[in-house]
Amino acid sequence: MSDRRLSVVIVDDEPLARRGLRLRLGQHADIDVVAECGNGREALAAVGEHLPDLLFLDVRMPGIDGMEVVRQIQADAMPLVIFVTAYDRFAVEAFELHAVDYLLKPVDSERLDAAVERARHLLDERAAAEDKVRLMALLQRMEGAGDGDLTAWLDETPPARPREHARLTIRDGSEVALVPMADIDWVDAAGDYMCVHAQGQTHVMRSTMKALERQLDPERFARIHRSTIVNVDRVVKVGSHINGEFFLTLKCGARLKMSRTYRDRIDQILAAS
Repeated sequence: MSDRRLSVVIVDDEPLARRGLRLRLGQHADIDVVAECGNGREALAAVGEHLPDLLFLDVRMPGIDGMEVVRQIQADAMPLVIFVTAYDRFAVEAFELHAVDYLLKPVDSERLDAAVERARHLLDERAAAEDKVRLMALLQRMEGAGDGDLTAWLDETPPARPREHARLTIRDGSEVALVPMADIDWVDAAGDYMCVHAQGQTHVMRSTMKALERQLDPERFARIHRSTIVNVDRVVKVGSHINGEFFLTLKCGARLKMSRTYRDRIDQILAAS
C-alpha cells in the first residue's frame, strides 16, 4: 500500500452530518479534509480549488444535487467519489456515475473504513497508470540511444535537458509528435483528452490535466481555469469582467477565460507580459 496522503472534500447540507464524517475520517492518519461544503455550488468550487483525491458527496441537497455535481465536474479534475445518503434508491444511478462506493446514513464505521480502503487502492492504481505513461515516454526516447544516455535519463527526473529546450511527447496512432514546450500557446481539456495548441496546430493527447501540468514549467505555464493552462509568455492583453473573472488575449488571437478560482495567478501573468 502507498503511504501517500489523501485530500478529501466533504459535501452535505446537514452540518451535523459533515461534522460526524469529519470526526470519523480523523481516525485515518493519512486523510486530510481540505474543505467542507453545504451545497453543490460550494462543492464545485472546492473541487476546482483543491483538486481533491476523494469526494464524500451527499445525494439529496437543495439546488444542485450530488448527481449533478458529478456531471458538472471536468473529467481532468474528477476526484474519486463516495456517495453518502439516507436514500438507497439512488444506488444504481450512483454507480452508473462510477462512484467508488455508496454509504447509507447512518454510516457504519466498518463500511466507511472499507470504502476508504477501496479508494486508496484505486488511487494507487491511478498513480501506477501515470507511472506507466512516463515509462513509455522514456522507452520511446531510448530507441537508438547508448548506455550512457540511458543511465542519465534514469538518474534524472525530469530529464537533465534545460526546460526551455524540453519537448512534449504526443502519440497519435503510430506517430509521435515532439512539441517544444516553448511553442505551446495554451492547453484545454476535452473529456479524457488534452488539446495542446501550438503554432496554429492542435495536438490531442490522452492525459489528465494534473499529469500534464506536472510536465510543464510552472514559471512559464499557469492554470487559469479547471480545464485550461496558458503559456504566460503568450498573453498580450488582460481584461477584467464585472463578475470578477478575467479574459486573456494571446498573441495568436485566442481569447481565454480565467475563472475567479485562479485569479491569484494574474500577478504571474502580468509580470510576464
